[in-house]
Amino acid sequence: MTKDGSAQEFSPMPGSGRLARCWVPAIVLAGIFVSADRAQEPAKNPPPSGERFDRAAVQQFVAGYCTSCHDESAKKGGLDLDAVSSEDVAAHPEVWEKVARTLAARQMPPVGRKRPDERAYASFVAGLEAELDRAAAKRPDPGRTPTVRRLNRTEYQNTVRDILALEVDATLLLPADEANHGFDSAPLGDLSTTLLDRYITAAQRISRLAVGRAPTTPNSDTFRVPPDLTQEGHVEGLPLGTRGGTRIPFTFPQDGEYDVQVWLTRDRNETVEGLREPHDLLVLLDRKEMASLTVRPPVNNEVNGRVDANLKARVAATAGRHDLGVTFAQQSTSLLETKRQPYQARYNLHRHPRTTPAIYQVTVTGPFNAKGPGDTPSRRRIFVRRPDKPEDEEGCAKDIVSALMRRAYRRPVVEADVAKAMTFYRQGRATGDFEAGVEHALSSILVNPQFLFRVERDPADIAPKASYRVSPLDAASRLSFFLWGSIPDDELLDLAARDELRKPDVFEKQVRRMLADSRARNLATNFAAQWLHLRNLDSITPDLRLFPDFDDNLRKAFRQETELFVESVLREDRSVLDLLAADYTFLNERLAKHYGIPHVYGDRFRRVALGADRERGGLLRHGSILTVTSYATRTSPVVRGKWVLENFLGTPPPPPPGDVGALDDNTVSASLPIRERLAAHRSNAACASCHRLIDPVGFPLEQFDAVGRWRTQDEGRPIDSAGGLPGSGEFDGVAGLERALLQRPELFARTVTEKLFTFALGRAPEEFDAPAIRKIVRDARADNYRFSSLIRGVTASTPFQMRKAE
Repeated sequence: MTKDGSAQEFSPMPGSGRLARCWVPAIVLAGIFVSADRAQEPAKNPPPSGERFDRAAVQQFVAGYCTSCHDESAKKGGLDLDAVSSEDVAAHPEVWEKVARTLAARQMPPVGRKRPDERAYASFVAGLEAELDRAAAKRPDPGRTPTVRRLNRTEYQNTVRDILALEVDATLLLPADEANHGFDSAPLGDLSTTLLDRYITAAQRISRLAVGRAPTTPNSDTFRVPPDLTQEGHVEGLPLGTRGGTRIPFTFPQDGEYDVQVWLTRDRNETVEGLREPHDLLVLLDRKEMASLTVRPPVNNEVNGRVDANLKARVAATAGRHDLGVTFAQQSTSLLETKRQPYQARYNLHRHPRTTPAIYQVTVTGPFNAKGPGDTPSRRRIFVRRPDKPEDEEGCAKDIVSALMRRAYRRPVVEADVAKAMTFYRQGRATGDFEAGVEHALSSILVNPQFLFRVERDPADIAPKASYRVSPLDAASRLSFFLWGSIPDDELLDLAARDELRKPDVFEKQVRRMLADSRARNLATNFAAQWLHLRNLDSITPDLRLFPDFDDNLRKAFRQETELFVESVLREDRSVLDLLAADYTFLNERLAKHYGIPHVYGDRFRRVALGADRERGGLLRHGSILTVTSYATRTSPVVRGKWVLENFLGTPPPPPPGDVGALDDNTVSASLPIRERLAAHRSNAACASCHRLIDPVGFPLEQFDAVGRWRTQDEGRPIDSAGGLPGSGEFDGVAGLERALLQRPELFARTVTEKLFTFALGRAPEEFDAPAIRKIVRDARADNYRFSSLIRGVTASTPFQMRKAE
């Protein structure tokens, strides 16, 4: 891509850049044509897949077919095909893997040049891949995963849940993680002083909540509602007959009383929005009404700031996690009759003001009159023993600490581990009671590097660069963090400790068991959210002058639709190809109205079957993906085309070279249709070759606007959604693009496998991983590319089971 969003010459692997156009045609033609003097005629009998390549033909075509650009461009990039083509494929697998990948996607020779037929393509690629696989089998290379990987926020949150039976929001405790290769499961080994302070603070807070010790003074927690959340209708999870507000999962530290203070949204003049008559405000605990307050508009010269100054209720709560709800009682309204459907979004003062008051933030303070920690799941998980007398406390504490450390450190503990934690227990016990000592020891465990980091050490007696099978305990952690985003459970850890996890049948049984567990939803909410860029939705706000009906309700609905859809494919063990073309989706009333689908009512999401002439279904029709691949003011075929190439075909364009400047958009009239504007950009020679590849993939998605609505016109002009894909010819619309992708299902399956590979191992696939990925895809083909087949293939692969020594 150029710096202004245009595309540069295509290359499927980092480092190839502009070389692709020059050298790949030579290699292609050398492999599928008979000799240099017949360069323009396909061979009538292409070489069988197992046949080795003719080196002389390769050399002739490198010298004869593209001599004009090879000498300068290829050698400038550090690639001399004259030398490479004279040696066996095994001598330069990194080069030939790039060739195989490019040809498999039918992206070379470039469109417009003489291209071989499909049979010739398939024969050449099969032969090249077979040769690469044979070479890899002789010298297996599992690669080297990072030695040290810090738990990311999602893993930290899930791990605390599974160790302590305590739900926490890690986004409030820890800074955001940096993504590497598109996933935050990549190596994160650094631990700055500032980050260490955050971990210490988080550990202290989590330990206090889990043990249930009362704070010395009441604590306050504030929860702010998104400013663009429309609160005119019912909120999911709150009782019917209520309107707006928020539902807050909150962990109360002790049995006692808590103050709930509510503040209302205001406009820039500090006037409470939508307050024209009295409204009943309800405070709920687990859907049960605990208090009712009345909000009245100011009278005479009353200061507006006093309207919500006294919106405070004291409620009694037991220790543990509860759903705290703050909402309004729904008032009857008359039917709004208009010729045009009114906007759903109601939060913008000047364009679509609120018609009723809304919650701005809620503050919970307490406990007051504390009555003790109660009987919470966390306390039951922690206190596996209770001392009957003071002299039993030390032994009980050791048992408690040992059980916690075994789960936290993902391995059996030794006496030295326990001794360190017991030092902290004694410090806490010296200034408090038995439970204070346990809380102190728990804090020390939660900041211990063996909890915060996943460490894979080479065996002491291994030779440098030698390959070895990872230990059963490391394999257990790899598996659990991949599938669950959390620690191994007791069953998996016990098998690893007994060295039974090395048995293939035992290992596969555990994979199937873990996929059936509810925690495997991590693959839909964590893996898919990163692969499909759903996390970007939180930072996207389209131009409200052009898209006034966009609000946080729609943003959340977009993400939930896609997560539920991916989860359904995973749970029902469907083919990953169903992600491309499905006859159903998940909708609530808000999203259904946005899509123009009738007869869907309420805020609850439900599965909706779609007809043959559907506008929705597969991922390419989801509002989430269509929004994250658009600009704030318009769609972008370039961004969308690049996104499809990268995330569905695994062939992203290279980064822009340093010597290509930005295009001058002022030379292209903004009144032109987007297709004509991009045609003008393609007149720039530096960008033309890549635009020819990217733009035809993005144009079919022009049937959807920048917020995912179906359209047939853009600014009064009919939408031209004609597109094309190398190897699939030309087609029209999103349905044509889906059919083109399904014509070569192995490409999509390979890309999903590579994304799973990166998510699981914390590193991107390299050329020596390609044979293992091809085997996963080949094996899954017999099972119609079921999601579980790809996942089980990744976990059984050499890179997952083995590691290279440093």
